Amino acid sequence: MIKGGLSGQSASDKNTRTRAITGIDGDIRINKALWMIAEQFREW
Repeated sequence: MIKGGLSGQSASDKNTRTRAITGIDGDIRINKALWMIAEQFREW
């Protein structure tokens, strides 16, 4: 997941790919996104 390149869907049902983490600047945003993904998997 850190390297990026994973396929997924955005909230608007568009196909997207994850981007690699290159620094700590986006740490909060990434952490929030990871929690959202984890919650979606829990609902499955």
